[in-house]
Amino acid sequence: MSHLTYPEAIVVGLFQGVSELFPVSSLGHSVLIPALIGGRWARDLDVSTPESPYLAFIVGLHVATALALVVFFWRDWLRIVGGFLTSVRDRRVETPDQRLAWLLVIATIPVGLTGLVLEHTFRTTLGRPVPAAIFLTANGVILYGGELLRRRSVATSGGAGTAGDSGTAAAAATATPTATATATATASADPAAPSGDPIASDLRLSRVGLGAGTLIGSAQILALLAGISRSGVTMVAGLLRGLSHEDAARFSFLLATPVILAAGILKVPDLTGPLGNGIHGQVLVGALLSGIGAYLSVRFLVRYFETRTLTPFAVYCSLAGIASLVVFAVRG
Repeated sequence: MSHLTYPEAIVVGLFQGVSELFPVSSLGHSVLIPALIGGRWARDLDVSTPESPYLAFIVGLHVATALALVVFFWRDWLRIVGGFLTSVRDRRVETPDQRLAWLLVIATIPVGLTGLVLEHTFRTTLGRPVPAAIFLTANGVILYGGELLRRRSVATSGGAGTAGDSGTAAAAATATPTATATATATASADPAAPSGDPIASDLRLSRVGLGAGTLIGSAQILALLAGISRSGVTMVAGLLRGLSHEDAARFSFLLATPVILAAGILKVPDLTGPLGNGIHGQVLVGALLSGIGAYLSVRFLVRYFETRTLTPFAVYCSLAGIASLVVFAVRG
């Protein structure tokens, strides 16, 4: 008998694709939704169980989500990978693409190492409904607190734009690109570049210092806790380091891509082993829906954060977390 039904695969696949990129915690929802539904769902979909087919299923969803991010940002990744390869070849870091490539590499090291060491412990001990509900509530507090601190910082500075604001590219205008990147850097350095210009945004991100970039990337470690959003905490960290909402969101999605993809690929063998027996069809369906949901989500969010904030997501997480705790308390 299968330990994962198609209805379960469809629902979880859709929620995974959307909640992985929305700042509301995909892992938290993967824990809470089955627990709230109860019955077979709670038994089948338990991430805290060491040898559960649900874990193999989640692996397939993560790979699909990462591939959706690669597809959406393919132009960015071509520039970034190209920058990395030319940097290794020439043994120097000069162009914006080279700087951004190394920034992403270094900024993902802390969460990569921490995940290898602590992911199993965090998942089995804290990947349960009540802790997930508590952390989801805390996620809402983190998002709202980040917005408050951001506003206070802007008010203190008299409303002046920070280095990461999408409307200011004074720093970008001073860029002196090499001949191989002249066309790209010229477009990026235009001070009048409109909000939503990916090249201009990548150029601004390339000027984030290694220290600040590593701190922002390290914030992803908190997402090992079910209920804490990867994109949410990295966006808050970016905002506190002076990035605009647009650039903080973009940096968050770029940082998440290699981490999610690597985590999925490392556990792909689970799908071909005993844990994947009988659920290959469900994995394919869930992964397809997860990939579609992730693509549509990131397409929406990159535009949303050009003009909007994290506050609505903060309210949702707090209310959803508290409501879940109430349900669990009533059930006893």
